[in-house]
Amino acid sequence: MTKNDKINFSTPSGFPEFLPSEKRLELHLLDIIRKVFESYGFTPIETPAVERLEVLQAKGNQGDNIIYSIEPILPPNRQAEKDKSGETGSEARALKFDQTVPFAAYIARHLNELTFPFARYQMDMVFRGERAKDGRFRQFRQCDIDVVARGKLSLLYDAQMPAIITEIFEKINIGDFVIRINNRKILTGFFQSVGIAENQIKTCISIIDNLEKIGEAKVKQELEKEGISSEQTEKIIDFVKIDGSIDDVLNKLKYLTENLPETGQFNLGVTELETVINGVRNLGVADKRFCIDLSIARGLNYYTGTVYETTLLGHEALGSICSGGRYEELVGIFIGEKMPGVGISIGLTRLISRLLKAGILNTLSATPAQVVVVNIQEDLMPIYLQISQQLRQGGINVVTNFEKRPLGKQFQAADKQGIRFCVIIGAEEAAALKSSLKDLQSGEQIEVNWADLGEEIKRRILNPETI
Repeated sequence: MTKNDKINFSTPSGFPEFLPSEKRLELHLLDIIRKVFESYGFTPIETPAVERLEVLQAKGNQGDNIIYSIEPILPPNRQAEKDKSGETGSEARALKFDQTVPFAAYIARHLNELTFPFARYQMDMVFRGERAKDGRFRQFRQCDIDVVARGKLSLLYDAQMPAIITEIFEKINIGDFVIRINNRKILTGFFQSVGIAENQIKTCISIIDNLEKIGEAKVKQELEKEGISSEQTEKIIDFVKIDGSIDDVLNKLKYLTENLPETGQFNLGVTELETVINGVRNLGVADKRFCIDLSIARGLNYYTGTVYETTLLGHEALGSICSGGRYEELVGIFIGEKMPGVGISIGLTRLISRLLKAGILNTLSATPAQVVVVNIQEDLMPIYLQISQQLRQGGINVVTNFEKRPLGKQFQAADKQGIRFCVIIGAEEAAALKSSLKDLQSGEQIEVNWADLGEEIKRRILNPETI
């Protein structure tokens, strides 16, 4: 590389980079989500960003996701090792595209060290090689919870998921939302009842799952391409469009359990759905926060029972802001044992991007500091340091200006970062063991004894309306 060669240092397409105000918002939301997860007993884990490729692709786990493979790039002076560096078969590695598949492998690896049912949360980065566009990224943070059991998992865990979703989004205060709930057994059983062949059912479910995205006409075309008759297609469309209140839809489904042929799977799905709905209500979730939507299927084939998608009302174009469901065989494919699980996922990076653009959320100030101790006399630096530590020990975030600059410029710099208070100590204040406290929001400036400074700042932070 010559001195005239220019390096393109822009971020690769689809790999977001946050400014401090955006990163602080992310950390604030992560803290809310973590506290809710932990209040329900979920414990944190972290899995590697890299997994064996055969794990990520096992029995259709990959779905439609594009995986990034990992290959070593040797420096020029080590090219002789190139033939030895290739990784194939069980040694081939790739970046994880979600948290659920690596979690299943995690359980298989630590089966004898965990207590079941095992409830965990993860808030790691995942990677997908999809086309980058507005609100869609190739690297993004997912906040996941899952519960996995050995042999049998209560449906009340399924009911708990909407309660957790509701609590998180109400605390974030994003506006009205609805959690749409379905059970894939209901769809499978209905397709069986109208004569869809077993080897076509999963494909048909995937097509129906796109109803909201591609529209009814396109769904009909896709079903007909699969050899589904127009009569069958009409029955399917009519079925997934059943709506009404939660109890109305449940009653319509119960009626069908008595009037459809081949209803074993269908009946089981309806029974499970009713159990989940009752559990959600018993957990105190208001009916306005959830509904039954028979078109919801979730695209990944490892889902077998309850499925969820969460929609922000008035902003439906944002798509699902939290989704998930129950699976029966995902962990078992690694260890040959039945280990049912249920979980949900919040694509936090995507969610933040969408909510900021829609004006639903706002970034935080660029710094967590609440106070600046300004520098107006270099010889008073020992006092500035002592006052700064006194405030920090009282639980206040403080920036100390180590360089002397005009006072107005120090005020401007603090205000630009969103710091509200400035502590000013000159020779006269130092002699009197006092300081001037300037509120950059109101413009007010008062004199405060050093001993009272921390409490006065806290009072003003916590009760600004009384100032």
